[in-house]
Amino acid sequence: MISLRMTWIDLAFLHWRVSLDMLRPLVPPELAIDTYDGTAWVGIIPFEMRDVAPIGLPPIPTASDFPELNVRTYVSHGGKSGVWFFSLDAGSWLAVMGARGAANLPYFHARMNCTRPGPDDVAYESERTHPGAPKGDFRAWYRPTGPVYTSQPSTFEYWCTERLCLFSSTREGGLQRLDIEHDRWPLQPAVADVVLNTMAAASGISLPTEKPHVLFSKKLDVVAHWPVSLD
Repeated sequence: MISLRMTWIDLAFLHWRVSLDMLRPLVPPELAIDTYDGTAWVGIIPFEMRDVAPIGLPPIPTASDFPELNVRTYVSHGGKSGVWFFSLDAGSWLAVMGARGAANLPYFHARMNCTRPGPDDVAYESERTHPGAPKGDFRAWYRPTGPVYTSQPSTFEYWCTERLCLFSSTREGGLQRLDIEHDRWPLQPAVADVVLNTMAAASGISLPTEKPHVLFSKKLDVVAHWPVSLD
């Protein structure tokens, strides 16, 4: 099976506490929703994909470099802790259709723009344009505020980032897992100003009005493997 290599850059990890009861109907019952500090969490993660390509092959034009924005929570199954995506928006139609076809992930096309107005500042905009999809918009500015570190087990930072798989539903209604490989996350404390955010609401999730927990990561090289069925 083909594996993909890619580089993720300029990520903001924006996290909000949410009710476990609110998420439970939105996640397959076979998956346990993980909690930290007594609550479930929803993350909204803006970043850019770079150099996406099958291992051993050159990048595919229009599907190798593009912004991506995901909405997610944290789950486990069979002793594996992973990620459940409510949505993934991307600025490449080819990447959207490829991910939908290969892994049945809830990808949507969006009009996206990621700029860097200062040496450490990232300005990010996304407007979902996928036909028939719930409207989802996002606009934020973020930047790191401290030195790079690696998180320690038992911390929230480790809990929400050091997960080496994702789960998704199959077209037949079953469950599958996609494993990834990467080094430990190089994290930094960060600040963010979220000006517009309807991404969670597009998936039926109501976020609290409080400001999110914010982390930043400059760059991470990743390998993603082909999904395997859990049925």
